[in-house]
Amino acid sequence: MISPVAMKVAVVAALLSAAAVGACVDVGFYDTTCPTAETLIQQVVATAFRNDSGVAPAMIRMHFHDCFVRGCDGSVLIDSTPGSTAEKDAIPNNPSLRFFDVIDRAKAAVEAACPGVVSCADILAFMARDSVVLSGGLGYQVPAGRRDGRVSLEIDALNNLPGPTSNASELVSSFAGKNLTAEDMVVLSGAHTIGVSHCSSFVDRLYNKNTSDGIDPALSKAYAFLLKSICPRGSNQTFPTTTTLMDIITPTRFDNKYYVGLTNNLGLFESDAALLTNATLKAMVDSFVRSEATFRTKFARAMLKMGQIDLLSGTQGEIRRNCRVINPSSFSSSSSSSSGPFVQVAAS
Repeated sequence: MISPVAMKVAVVAALLSAAAVGACVDVGFYDTTCPTAETLIQQVVATAFRNDSGVAPAMIRMHFHDCFVRGCDGSVLIDSTPGSTAEKDAIPNNPSLRFFDVIDRAKAAVEAACPGVVSCADILAFMARDSVVLSGGLGYQVPAGRRDGRVSLEIDALNNLPGPTSNASELVSSFAGKNLTAEDMVVLSGAHTIGVSHCSSFVDRLYNKNTSDGIDPALSKAYAFLLKSICPRGSNQTFPTTTTLMDIITPTRFDNKYYVGLTNNLGLFESDAALLTNATLKAMVDSFVRSEATFRTKFARAMLKMGQIDLLSGTQGEIRRNCRVINPSSFSSSSSSSSGPFVQVAAS
C-alpha cells in the first residue's frame, strides 16, 4: 500500500511535471554543463538567510517582478545607466526590491565553477525556490534553460506590475495577461505570508478614505491603529524607509496564515482585501484557510507556471557574465533576439 506521504509526493511531482509541459526548459538542464550550479546557489541563499531571513521574501518577490516584465529573463537585475532608467529603479521596484548583492554572490559562485553557462534568470528562479523552502514552504524542481534578456526599461515595470491598490478585476486581468488564472493570482498572493512593506504601499488606507476616521472600512480598526503608530501621517516623506510586516500572525513562516489574516481584515494592502470582494476569489481564500497543505502544493505549481512566462531560450538573449549589465558584444550569443532598445552599459 502506498503511504500518504508517498502519495502526496507523487501528486506533487505530477502537478509540477504538468506545469512544465510545453516550456523550452528542463529539470536538470545543468546536470552536464554545470552539475554543481543548484548546490552552489542554494548555499549562497542559505548563508544569506541565516544572516537575514528577509532574503527569502525578497528573492520570491524579485522573481515575480522579473517574470511579469518582459518574461523571466533576469532583466530586473540590470542596473540603470545615464539616460536610461532600468526596471529595478521604477517606482514599483525601488526601494522595495533588495538583496541584489546576494544574487551577485550566487552568480560569482557559478561563474567560478562554470564560466558563461548559468543564466541570471535561472539563478533567480532557483533562489526563489530555495527561499520558499528555507521559510518552510514546499520544495519543487525548477526547470532551467532560461536565457537572459538584454533590455530593461522603467516604463515596462510601470506598465506590467500589479500594484498594492489594485482591485479584484484589475488583479485577475493583470494575471490573465500573463496566462495565469484567477486561482494562480490568489495562490501567489500568499507570498505575502512573509516579508515586509514600506508605508507608502498602504498608508492611504489609514488616513485618506471617505470615512469619519479616514480608515479603510475593509481594514480592522485595531490593526489600522497599530499601522498608524508605525506609519504616522506624512511618514512617506519623513520616514521613507520605514517598513512593517505583511503577515502579523507568523511573519517569517511560509504557511497559510496570510489567508487567515485576510478573513479577519488583517490584509495589509487594498489588493489583499480585494480577494474578499469577489465570491469566487473568496472561496479560494477560504479553501486555503481550511487547508495549508492545499495552499503549499498549489503555490509550488503556480510558481512553476509563473517561472515560464515569455521565456527566452535556445539562442535567444544571452548568458550574462554579470547580472547587472548586458554582455559586451563579443560575449553576446544573439544580438537580435530581443526587441526594443538596449540598455547601454559599459563592459564589466
